[in-house]
Amino acid sequence: MRDGLSEKEATVWESYRRMRALLEARLSRELHRATGLSEADYEVLIALASSREGTMRALELRCGLQWEKSRLSHQLRRMERRGLVVREECAEDRRGTVIRVTGAGCRLAGEARRHYERAVRRHVIEALSAEQVEALGEISRALLAGLRGLRRP
Repeated sequence: MRDGLSEKEATVWESYRRMRALLEARLSRELHRATGLSEADYEVLIALASSREGTMRALELRCGLQWEKSRLSHQLRRMERRGLVVREECAEDRRGTVIRVTGAGCRLAGEARRHYERAVRRHVIEALSAEQVEALGEISRALLAGLRGLRRP
Protein backbone atom coordinates (compact mmCIF):
# COMPACT_ATOMS: atom_id res chain seq x y z
CA MET A 1 0.00 0.00 0.00
CA ARG A 2 1.42 3.38 -0.94
CA ASP A 3 1.42 6.36 1.42
CA GLY A 4 0.45 9.18 -0.92
CA LEU A 5 -2.38 9.71 -3.36
CA SER A 6 -2.14 9.27 -7.09
CA GLU A 7 -2.86 12.34 -9.19
CA LYS A 8 -6.35 11.03 -9.96
CA GLU A 9 -7.02 10.22 -6.29
CA ALA A 10 -5.80 13.66 -5.23
CA THR A 11 -8.10 15.30 -7.78
CA VAL A 12 -11.09 13.27 -6.58
CA TRP A 13 -10.29 14.04 -2.94
CA GLU A 14 -9.91 17.77 -3.62
CA SER A 15 -13.25 17.86 -5.47
CA TYR A 16 -14.93 16.07 -2.57
CA ARG A 17 -13.30 18.38 -0.01
CA ARG A 18 -14.39 21.54 -1.85
CA MET A 19 -17.91 20.17 -2.43
CA ARG A 20 -18.29 19.22 1.24
CA ALA A 21 -17.16 22.65 2.47
CA LEU A 22 -19.38 24.54 0.02
CA LEU A 23 -22.41 22.33 0.70
CA GLU A 24 -22.04 22.58 4.48
CA ALA A 25 -21.69 26.37 4.28
CA ARG A 26 -24.69 26.70 1.97
CA LEU A 27 -26.93 24.49 4.12
CA SER A 28 -25.83 26.32 7.26
CA ARG A 29 -26.51 29.78 5.79
CA GLU A 30 -29.92 28.76 4.47
CA LEU A 31 -30.88 27.15 7.79
CA HIS A 32 -29.84 30.25 9.74
CA ARG A 33 -31.58 32.61 7.34
CA ALA A 34 -34.84 30.64 7.51
CA THR A 35 -34.92 29.76 11.22
CA GLY A 36 -32.21 31.67 13.08
CA LEU A 37 -30.65 28.34 14.08
CA SER A 38 -27.02 27.41 13.71
CA GLU A 39 -26.00 23.92 12.56
CA ALA A 40 -25.13 23.13 16.19
CA ASP A 41 -28.57 24.31 17.39
CA TYR A 42 -30.17 22.15 14.72
CA GLU A 43 -28.18 19.05 15.63
CA VAL A 44 -29.11 19.34 19.31
CA LEU A 45 -32.78 20.10 18.65
CA ILE A 46 -33.22 17.28 16.15
CA ALA A 47 -31.55 14.78 18.49
CA LEU A 48 -33.81 15.85 21.37
CA ALA A 49 -36.99 16.12 19.31
CA SER A 50 -36.35 12.61 17.93
CA SER A 51 -35.80 11.10 21.36
CA ARG A 52 -38.36 9.57 23.68
CA GLU A 53 -40.33 12.38 25.34
CA GLY A 54 -37.93 15.01 23.98
CA THR A 55 -35.34 14.30 26.64
CA MET A 56 -31.86 12.82 26.75
CA ARG A 57 -29.19 12.52 29.35
CA ALA A 58 -26.40 14.98 28.61
CA LEU A 59 -23.87 12.15 28.28
CA GLU A 60 -26.05 10.32 25.76
CA LEU A 61 -26.55 13.52 23.75
CA ARG A 62 -22.83 14.31 23.82
CA CYS A 63 -21.88 10.81 22.68
CA GLY A 64 -24.54 10.78 19.97
CA LEU A 65 -23.30 14.08 18.59
CA GLN A 66 -19.67 13.09 19.14
CA TRP A 67 -18.94 16.41 20.81
CA GLU A 68 -16.58 17.34 23.61
CA LYS A 69 -18.17 17.95 27.00
CA SER A 70 -17.28 21.66 27.00
CA ARG A 71 -18.71 22.19 23.51
CA LEU A 72 -22.05 20.68 24.53
CA SER A 73 -22.10 22.66 27.76
CA HIS A 74 -21.53 25.99 25.99
CA GLN A 75 -24.06 25.11 23.28
CA LEU A 76 -26.73 24.17 25.83
CA ARG A 77 -26.13 27.38 27.78
CA ARG A 78 -26.75 29.45 24.64
CA MET A 79 -29.85 27.43 23.78
CA GLU A 80 -31.22 27.71 27.34
CA ARG A 81 -30.94 31.50 27.16
CA ARG A 82 -33.09 31.41 24.03
CA GLY A 83 -35.69 29.13 25.62
CA LEU A 84 -35.03 26.16 23.33
CA VAL A 85 -33.91 23.63 25.97
CA VAL A 86 -33.81 23.22 29.73
CA ARG A 87 -31.38 21.25 31.88
CA GLU A 88 -32.81 19.18 34.71
CA GLU A 89 -31.32 17.04 37.41
CA CYS A 90 -31.39 13.32 36.61
CA ALA A 91 -33.72 11.46 39.00
CA GLU A 92 -31.81 8.16 38.74
CA ASP A 93 -28.34 9.65 39.11
CA ARG A 94 -27.84 12.96 40.90
CA ARG A 95 -24.53 13.46 39.07
CA GLY A 96 -26.22 13.30 35.66
CA THR A 97 -28.17 15.94 33.79
CA VAL A 98 -31.22 15.50 31.59
CA ILE A 99 -31.70 17.85 28.66
CA ARG A 100 -35.30 18.56 27.64
CA VAL A 101 -36.43 20.34 24.50
CA THR A 102 -39.01 23.04 25.25
CA GLY A 103 -42.24 23.52 23.31
CA ALA A 104 -40.65 26.42 21.46
CA GLY A 105 -37.58 24.31 20.71
CA CYS A 106 -39.71 21.45 19.45
CA ARG A 107 -41.71 23.73 17.13
CA LEU A 108 -38.53 25.31 15.80
CA ALA A 109 -36.96 21.84 15.31
CA GLY A 110 -39.92 20.82 13.14
CA GLU A 111 -39.70 23.98 11.07
CA ALA A 112 -35.94 23.63 10.73
CA ARG A 113 -36.18 19.96 9.72
CA ARG A 114 -38.64 20.81 6.93
CA HIS A 115 -36.40 23.62 5.67
CA TYR A 116 -33.22 21.55 5.95
CA GLU A 117 -34.72 18.60 4.08
CA ARG A 118 -35.94 20.89 1.28
CA ALA A 119 -32.43 22.37 1.01
CA VAL A 120 -30.82 18.91 0.92
CA ARG A 121 -33.28 17.86 -1.78
CA ARG A 122 -32.52 20.99 -3.82
CA HIS A 123 -28.72 20.93 -3.46
CA VAL A 124 -28.03 17.19 -3.38
CA ILE A 125 -30.86 14.89 -4.41
CA GLU A 126 -32.02 16.90 -7.43
CA ALA A 127 -28.43 17.42 -8.59
CA LEU A 128 -27.84 13.66 -8.85
CA SER A 129 -29.39 10.83 -10.82
CA ALA A 130 -31.16 8.03 -8.93
CA GLU A 131 -28.11 5.83 -9.52
CA GLN A 132 -25.79 8.51 -8.13
CA VAL A 133 -27.95 8.89 -5.02
CA GLU A 134 -27.74 5.12 -4.50
CA ALA A 135 -23.96 5.21 -5.04
CA LEU A 136 -23.65 8.09 -2.57
CA GLY A 137 -25.46 5.98 0.00
CA GLU A 138 -23.20 3.00 -0.63
CA ILE A 139 -20.06 5.13 -0.45
CA SER A 140 -21.24 6.81 2.76
CA ARG A 141 -22.05 3.49 4.43
CA ALA A 142 -18.64 2.06 3.47
CA LEU A 143 -16.77 5.10 4.80
CA LEU A 144 -18.80 5.16 8.01
CA ALA A 145 -18.12 1.48 8.60
CA GLY A 146 -14.40 2.10 8.20
CA LEU A 147 -14.42 5.14 10.46
CA ARG A 148 -16.33 3.24 13.12
CA GLY A 149 -13.84 0.39 12.92
CA LEU A 150 -16.39 -2.11 11.60
CA ARG A 151 -14.12 -3.19 8.78
CA ARG A 152 -10.39 -3.57 8.56
CA PRO A 153 -8.35 -1.12 6.44
